Amino acid sequence: MFQSYLVPDIPGENSLYEQTMRRFDRAALKLKIDPSLYSIIRHPEREITVYIPVQMDDGTFRVYVGYRVHHSIARGPAKGGIRYAPDVCLDEVRALAAWMTMKCAIVNIPFGGGKGGIRCNPHELSLGELERLTRRYTAELLDILGPDRDIPAPDINTNEQIMAWLMDTYSMHARRTEMAVVTGKPLSIGGSRGRSDATGLGLAIIAEEACKVFHIDLPNSTIAIQGFGKVGSVAARYLYQMGARIVAVSDIHGAIYNPSGLDIPELLRYVREQQTVIHFPEAESISNEELLELEVDILIPAATENQITEANADRIKAKLILEGANGPTTIGADEILSAKGIHVVPDILANSGGVTVSYFEWVQDRQGFFWTEEEVTHRLRTMLVTAFEDVYKMAEEYNVTLRIGSYMVGLQRVYDVYRIRGIYA
Repeated sequence: MFQSYLVPDIPGENSLYEQTMRRFDRAALKLKIDPSLYSIIRHPEREITVYIPVQMDDGTFRVYVGYRVHHSIARGPAKGGIRYAPDVCLDEVRALAAWMTMKCAIVNIPFGGGKGGIRCNPHELSLGELERLTRRYTAELLDILGPDRDIPAPDINTNEQIMAWLMDTYSMHARRTEMAVVTGKPLSIGGSRGRSDATGLGLAIIAEEACKVFHIDLPNSTIAIQGFGKVGSVAARYLYQMGARIVAVSDIHGAIYNPSGLDIPELLRYVREQQTVIHFPEAESISNEELLELEVDILIPAATENQITEANADRIKAKLILEGANGPTTIGADEILSAKGIHVVPDILANSGGVTVSYFEWVQDRQGFFWTEEEVTHRLRTMLVTAFEDVYKMAEEYNVTLRIGSYMVGLQRVYDVYRIRGIYA
């Protein structure tokens, strides 16, 4: 196995980053790539920790900790979201940046992998406090941000407004309006049509392709979705339109279930009014744990990391798992699911629709010419279908799971760039 020379502050093998690297290692061994060159890919290129003083509405100051990690910029500028959450830590951001390296390579867009986050509870902050936090975080990172260096995007608890503040802060320091420094912006300042739906729509597109090869009749399938936020709710809408029967969904408050199928348009209206799926009429309440273990054709974990583990994997009954969230399945759970014959389309492929349309937004900003939503959707479908075919072909050729096949496709593309460019010394 490959030796790690990471600095001592990184947790041991139970860290999210080290779990991610174990998947990198398996792909590298299968590809038989040069271990010395691979050791460069295995380590992040750059990690920045910043301490952000923010004046609160009552006049006092608080200091928040923020991170930005570049895992690899060999294929292009770092690309990856910024999340605001109380449990954000460097190890998590490091792992997410590595996933972004793979994700961008799998869909074959000219970006490397980056990720950022601020440890805070955004729900406890006023709009003004959020703005001051965002602008100061951006100012601390000015030396590494830019349309040719690092292009952030929304992630957990961040949105179009936060991206607009980031863009404006960068632009004021650059003394020009620079729309391409960030994606996921409002349409009025250079956002792309179709961006808000991209990850959920991408899941539905990948579901179509996976159902073809695994012989699942999607229009007559049953689906459970854990997480009914920006990704899960959009995926549910498109899959419902395709004829699938969405029998269960959940949010942070709990889950609902109707074996005859939920009326998704009505549920979306209900959630807009009530801000939760709980107590939706004509559905019974179940737990998130019960949702994961339902006997359905397709399970979509679209909430957070580590939801399917060694503790519950043997009770999973779905035929196909599509990972809408980043890192919802642990390595130990992967082994159990594979032994049960359950196919898993991994996060770095299944939820890559978001970064693909982020790439489209960056391209449109750079050229100053914007596409229709139909053009965006057509280009998205073309790229995701190609990516799925590349991964499936790799998995079949090497007799590995789709997850390892995905890492092999991404790692091969990153490795080829390092091999051809060489290492400057």
